[in-house]
Amino acid sequence: MASASSSRAMAGLACEKSQLTVKVVSVKPKVHSRQSRINSYVEVMVDGLPSESKKTGKRIGSSELLWNEILIMNVTAQSHLDLKVWSCHTLRNELLGTASISLCNVLKKNGGKMENTQLTLNLQTENKGSVVSGGELTIFLDGPTVDLGSLPNGSAVTEGSQQPGRDPSSMAPASESRHQPPSTNCFGGRSRTHRHSAGAARQNAGNGDQSPSTRVRHRQQVKSPSTANGTVNGDSAGATDAEEERSVVGVTSPPAAVSSETPSSTAATLPVSSVPGEPEEPAPASGTQSPQAAAQAPEALPPGWEQRELPNGRVYYVDHNTKTTTWERPLPPGWEKRVDPRGRYYYVDHNTRTTTWQRPTAEYVRNYEQWQTQRNQLQGAMQQFSQRFLYQSSGAPSDNDPLGPLPPGWEKRQDNGRVYYVNHNTRTTQWEDPRTQGMIQEPALPPGWEMKYTSEGVRYFVDHNTRTTTFKDPRPGFESGNKQGGSPGAYDRSFRWKYHQFRFLCHSNALPSHVKISVSRQTLFEDSFQQIMNMKPYDLRRRLYIIMRGEEGLDYGGIAREWFFLLSHEVLNPMYCLFEYAGKNNYCLQINPASSINPDHLTYFRFIGRFIAMALYHGKFIDTGFTLPFYKRMLNKRPTLKDLESIDPEFYNSIVWIKENSLEECGLELYFIQDMEILGKVTTHELKEGGESIRVTEENKEEYIMLLTDWRFTRGVEEQTKAFLDGFNEVAPLEWLRYFDEKELELMLCGMQEMDMSDWQKNTIYRHYTKNSKQIQWFWQVIKEMDNEKRIRLLQFVTGTCRLPVGGFAELIGSNGPQKFCIDKVGKETWLPRSHTCFNRLDLPPYKSYEQLKEKLLYAIEETEGFGQE
Repeated sequence: MASASSSRAMAGLACEKSQLTVKVVSVKPKVHSRQSRINSYVEVMVDGLPSESKKTGKRIGSSELLWNEILIMNVTAQSHLDLKVWSCHTLRNELLGTASISLCNVLKKNGGKMENTQLTLNLQTENKGSVVSGGELTIFLDGPTVDLGSLPNGSAVTEGSQQPGRDPSSMAPASESRHQPPSTNCFGGRSRTHRHSAGAARQNAGNGDQSPSTRVRHRQQVKSPSTANGTVNGDSAGATDAEEERSVVGVTSPPAAVSSETPSSTAATLPVSSVPGEPEEPAPASGTQSPQAAAQAPEALPPGWEQRELPNGRVYYVDHNTKTTTWERPLPPGWEKRVDPRGRYYYVDHNTRTTTWQRPTAEYVRNYEQWQTQRNQLQGAMQQFSQRFLYQSSGAPSDNDPLGPLPPGWEKRQDNGRVYYVNHNTRTTQWEDPRTQGMIQEPALPPGWEMKYTSEGVRYFVDHNTRTTTFKDPRPGFESGNKQGGSPGAYDRSFRWKYHQFRFLCHSNALPSHVKISVSRQTLFEDSFQQIMNMKPYDLRRRLYIIMRGEEGLDYGGIAREWFFLLSHEVLNPMYCLFEYAGKNNYCLQINPASSINPDHLTYFRFIGRFIAMALYHGKFIDTGFTLPFYKRMLNKRPTLKDLESIDPEFYNSIVWIKENSLEECGLELYFIQDMEILGKVTTHELKEGGESIRVTEENKEEYIMLLTDWRFTRGVEEQTKAFLDGFNEVAPLEWLRYFDEKELELMLCGMQEMDMSDWQKNTIYRHYTKNSKQIQWFWQVIKEMDNEKRIRLLQFVTGTCRLPVGGFAELIGSNGPQKFCIDKVGKETWLPRSHTCFNRLDLPPYKSYEQLKEKLLYAIEETEGFGQE
């Protein structure tokens, strides 16, 4: 008993954790057909534990990579080191080779010492199903000295087996002992055996009548010192076959319950088992079993597998089919373990054709099957439940709908007899059918008329010419509204009321949190395009948080305003061939029919549609506006002949001449066709079917003029306009703009152009200054002497945009709501003026003279750019 206690004490010392210095010196990889230079690092892992893993830095080389880098690891004398060499690529990491070290063997070879012990390891990797050499790894090990008496003596083990914890596919045949099952542990004891399903050929015990399961049961019933001498209830260990003789000699009695945990969960806390010769408590009788033991009872293993246990309590598994061992419990039937190109393990379930990162167990499979059954039952019950609430439409079924099915993600609903549509993609609702949205269906209302709806959903009409309302449709041939729906609303021309209605829709559909957009001034267009198009459309309704990379700015609204201004200047630049100026004297923009020169032009128009919708939704302005016919197209209104005058005066004058003169008297021969030239290619377009053979006469001249006018507004831009409207509609439904006319929409998107000096002075507040201060009087004198361009630059310098809100300076918006233009007394006379765009505030130092103030102010607005400027 004294010798046994001494042995355990020495083993405990050997099992204590201590620090090991691993110096990674160099790697000589075999790159084969790979690139000549590789970027690599080395990963060292202790006992397969991810928490005990460390990596070196990355090195670039070809034939040899040098590190000389030191890693400190926490190990015991029985730990195993797994070393992996990885090659870094742009999208993934590639495993160049692996090697393993048993510290117990290293200590034995060096007399229990590891003092700068140099090891040259052969790296091995898998190539087309076979193990090949991956190169050489040179390391130095430096650790504490261990008494050899506490280390296992080692013995010959079964040929063809493998050490637990080593993957058979990644092991090298360098050492025979690395391929054997463990017959000894770190304490010098022999391994115990638990047979669950072994072949009959391996059951030739000495008594010949006793099965493996019987022998296990006897060992649990009687535990005596005789087991240390190799006998169990008279059954001699030497009577077993050759493999059993080498692995069961000196076996001790097993514990009452066998743990089946994986090495990763047991290696950290291993219980110290009893050594041979020490008494133990008797196990329960074979006829009784405690509830805890029953709960921990191992489940059935696949055929040919066996569960064994080391004297220190660690369980491993023997596969007699392939003569290998492993720490991990075998997978359930139909499962397979694989490795992805980055070296990560995943599991394939061939039964359901699915994959998972989580290692499956028999209990996991049972729980999944039970959950799947319950889920199927629940879905069936929910389907029966939901059918009781299905609305049976009184109209024609959707299969017979002449417009066809709704677009993906759309749903048709009805509220108080009025049909509306739900867009689940953007989480919005609208009255207009998405299948007909953007199509010109009805003729335009007479000039000065507007269509509205009562609270009951009844349509009525507003005559802004006489400032009256009526249910009667002013267009000839159209039915009047239903007068039983209530009285038409009171007349209201106020643009402010329309604007508040739109803002109400935006706020009521806003989403919580914020969305970050990080851009650089040098690549503003590209960065914004990539990030906006990669986001879900409804996420663009969240509060914007714009980050200008490399600048010290916190976005409380000012940076977002500048981002809208700068990006609109970029995306609407005619140099990109997406838009063009409407005319020589008209700098408003319209879609360029030649935009197809860019193969991705439709994607860019979809992006611009999203961007313009974001500007309206978040109440920001853009740099350049569109033509009035384009705004009419957004509002689903038909452009008129008068609208053509502003964008193509020559074409307009030609149509007017045709309208006012007789074609027969002039001898002019026209047909319902029109030629168009794009990028040097001339194409002929028929204004109506068979128009090439239909001559224009006095009787059909009005139809010809109407069709020609429509064609002029849509020539070569149908696809671009549809892509723009689709992108716009993803963020803010076009139905929200139904209250506005084209001029009001332009005003809301672009703001006011001219600045009223009296309005500016009237709506400016001062901090630490008064309006009678000499610096303030000098400031306004400088502003009056500026031309309009410099005034706009000053406004942009202070507020982040050159556009004013609809109400002028009185309605400037800051980070906390309405924020008037403010001048604050900050700094010294040697400082430049500074601005805070989120608060519309100008920091004006107390300059000593008018000339000094003018010089500093002009320099600040002309020469500085970005945030964080002094």
